Amino acid sequence: MKDPRDIIKRPVITEASMDAISEKKYTFEVDVRANKTEVKDAVEAIFGVKVEKVNVMNYKGKFKRMGKHAGYTNRRRKAIVKLTADSQDIQLFEGV
Repeated sequence: MKDPRDIIKRPVITEASMDAISEKKYTFEVDVRANKTEVKDAVEAIFGVKVEKVNVMNYKGKFKRMGKHAGYTNRRRKAIVKLTADSQDIQLFEGV
């Protein structure tokens, strides 16, 4: 099994993700090879909470140019994790 800290890269802090916290939904950028079960296990291991549901979204890399050089940005995978009703909040997002 992979290390949970290799699966969860960073939290996604946007206006929409901060509004979703009131519904116990937290957004993370995760490894592009991670599946829903691995994301669920990683969040439960790192933060000590119970996860009810996981939704994942894939983002393709964008085409970018810098002068005559062209290429693509890295592709990403985002996971929205919903906690159970009796679970504690994740303290990482408090005060942001």
